[in-house]
Amino acid sequence: MAFDDRAIDWLADLLAEAATTEIMPRFRRLGEGDVRQKTSAADLVTEADVNAERLITAGLRERYPDAMVVGEEACSDNPALLSGLGDAALAFVIDPIDGTFNFASGVPLFGVMAGVVVNGETVAGIIHDPVGKDWLIGAKGAGSHIRHAHGALEKARVAAPVPMSQMTGAVSWQFLEEPERSRLARNQTKTLSQFAYRCAAHEYRLLASGHAHFVLYNKLMPWDHLAGALIHQEAGGHVARVDGSAYVPSHVDGGLLVAPDKHSWEELRRELWAE
Repeated sequence: MAFDDRAIDWLADLLAEAATTEIMPRFRRLGEGDVRQKTSAADLVTEADVNAERLITAGLRERYPDAMVVGEEACSDNPALLSGLGDAALAFVIDPIDGTFNFASGVPLFGVMAGVVVNGETVAGIIHDPVGKDWLIGAKGAGSHIRHAHGALEKARVAAPVPMSQMTGAVSWQFLEEPERSRLARNQTKTLSQFAYRCAAHEYRLLASGHAHFVLYNKLMPWDHLAGALIHQEAGGHVARVDGSAYVPSHVDGGLLVAPDKHSWEELRRELWAE
């Protein structure tokens, strides 16, 4: 079965079903043993993550039995599942709960994300907000929009370019080593203000809807960024790895800088790394 516009709506509804069935009933109701650490105290997995991913994966396998399905929690158990993503004829990349730390802490900033890859290219991205009950959706060559719970569609558009001194943004320096870590943290003060949601789903939403200007990520797992990067590009923005190269589904490192346009990207790249 081909992946088309109707399939995007179907997938958006599947993410919402997982949120309604497996995620929201557990929000602020997690019991002892429902939350586990993965790599650190800030990297968590909950029963909601596991069950939501299981529901989404089952739905995808039923509709697209030959497709590759890459889920964050499945890859946590078996990293080899990532191999072949760049060459798959059709692949779905799932983050059942982006912002698990927030979810487990009772903070209502988390999302369900899906990226769709065809022959090594991201062709669609969906970010569902289980609390707001809406979707941010982008399709290659067709733009990005917010699909509201009441059915209305609102075009998503990145913020107009401004000088760096007037930008609001985020720098995820916590995954970097010194001295780059301190340099980026210091140079971020050249901007107007910052945000730090601990949730790429809502950070990409903030940028794609024009309410902030940039974000710098260092850790590039595909479930965190494929959907958001495409949505941002289709909303008119510029996305590239830190070395200026294009971001593709097979990348898991190299850093990602997201900005309103190429000129803003170049200014940020120069000034954030200035000595």
